[in-house]
Amino acid sequence: MTPGFIETFDALPTGGYGGTYQGRRYRITKTQMAAGRSQKFEAEELGGNDYISFNLFRLATGQALLKPCEMTEAKVTDFVLGVVID
Repeated sequence: MTPGFIETFDALPTGGYGGTYQGRRYRITKTQMAAGRSQKFEAEELGGNDYISFNLFRLATGQALLKPCEMTEAKVTDFVLGVVID
C-alpha cells in the first residue's frame, strides 16, 4: 500500500460529501461497518463516467487490507491521496 494512504483515508470524513479530483467533481460516500473494522468508499463523478469503489478491512494484526472493486489499487490510491474535499 502506498505510504500515507491509510492516514489520508482515515482523515476523510464519514458520510456523504463532495470533492474534486483532477478538476472533476465527485459525490463521495464513506461508510463504516463492524465497529470500524470494515469501511466502504465510493466516489461517483458528477456529469461523467468515472467511479471509484473499494473496501478497507482492519485486521486483528493491526494491518489494513485494501480491496478495490473491479479496478486497480493504484487508481483508488491516487484518488484518495489527490481528492480535495469541499
